[in-house]
Amino acid sequence: MPFALVQTAAAAVPITPVTPETLSDTLGRLSAAERQWVQGVGFKAEAGSTALLPTASGKLGRVLVGWNPAEAIWALGGLPEALPEGSYALDAKPGKEAATRMALGWALGAYGFERYKKRGRAPAELAWPAEADRGEAERLARGITLARDLINTPAENMGPAELALAAEQVAGENGAEVTVIAGEALLEQNYPMIHAVGRGSARAPRLVDIRWGDPKAPKLTLVGKGVCFDSGGLDLKTSAGMRMMKKDMGGAATLLGLASAIMDAGLPVRLRVLIPAVENFVSATSFRPMDIINTRKGLTVEIGNTDAEGRLILCDALAEADSEKPAMIIDAATLTGAARVALGPELPALFANDDALAEAILAAGRAEADPFWRLPLWKPYRKLLDSKLADINNASESGFAGAITAALYLQEFVAPTTPWAHIDTYAWNAGTRPGRPEGAEALGLRALYGMVRKKFGG
Repeated sequence: MPFALVQTAAAAVPITPVTPETLSDTLGRLSAAERQWVQGVGFKAEAGSTALLPTASGKLGRVLVGWNPAEAIWALGGLPEALPEGSYALDAKPGKEAATRMALGWALGAYGFERYKKRGRAPAELAWPAEADRGEAERLARGITLARDLINTPAENMGPAELALAAEQVAGENGAEVTVIAGEALLEQNYPMIHAVGRGSARAPRLVDIRWGDPKAPKLTLVGKGVCFDSGGLDLKTSAGMRMMKKDMGGAATLLGLASAIMDAGLPVRLRVLIPAVENFVSATSFRPMDIINTRKGLTVEIGNTDAEGRLILCDALAEADSEKPAMIIDAATLTGAARVALGPELPALFANDDALAEAILAAGRAEADPFWRLPLWKPYRKLLDSKLADINNASESGFAGAITAALYLQEFVAPTTPWAHIDTYAWNAGTRPGRPEGAEALGLRALYGMVRKKFGG
């Protein structure tokens, strides 16, 4: 029973979605006893609220759930854990789009990370809504589950090799080509920044390169930050700052989940996925503050802060991505605390060098209730990254506009003519909401998938 969704459910308890506007009509279809019960519990059909109606024998007979049609995905998201174990069925025909999103929301709400500890109870089961596009809901649920599982896994079991293995498995399942460049081979093949950041760990750094689709189709390249654990390097983080760093590969996990959905849907693109996978550790071989290191593009970088390592591994991967002049590059990274200070944990920051691409992503975010907020690539702040000894510094000494200066650094490695979007994500739910349990989250995955599907067709 993947995602707590079943083909059919015998003796299923009906779930009736209700809005404040339809509450009166819904009550009119209930028995007098049921209406009295609903009024007695004070159910007003507010989004996320529920009323559990008993039968005359005292069993659960019906569930009323308040929902917002503009955010259909979360209509049922809280129910798999909130309702008693058993079988349920949607007692409504909201249309294909809403039914698909409701089913997906149920699947996401049924998620539990059980690798190390089993949950206390099974989630409630929902019969597939008759109108739902099962394939679409399943591929998105699989992609998001993959990302959540990867991010939730502690670094002890999710190092560069394990992340690369997960990527190889996704590629194999979808008939994609994959290569992995590891260790000293990164220097031999001119990925000096990825090597420099990862050389301090006993677990060798890697670059995963996945290719899929018709070579003649428009090229879409995804670049995901895969820092499997970030100690800060020699600019060591505090214990509090280091605590959550197992999720510093959240950008890679999110885009790997997105790639899985794109390939499963057979979208007409030539997809490439680049994941630099490293650990930023402290050792005798760690790179140092004020080192000057070359990059794949040929620009020299002075290391202002070893804890600004994500942009360093991304710059080599972005330079390689840009070398093919794709139709679009999207990178995602858990890059800066500044983005979280500005926008909080639920709203990823979006930067783009192309207004049409930015608006397409923002529009998809609105449509999918999976939002972004655009921040500017403010050119005057580029001077904050100036170096007297190298072409650029990886970090500003000022402390101002941290998310913007990080994005400006990355912009140096993408041609102005290549449509490029950079997403600075938290990749984590700080608390539980319907369909979004506390823990790892693939923020933006659904929106990006919707944007790609709309732009390229399929």
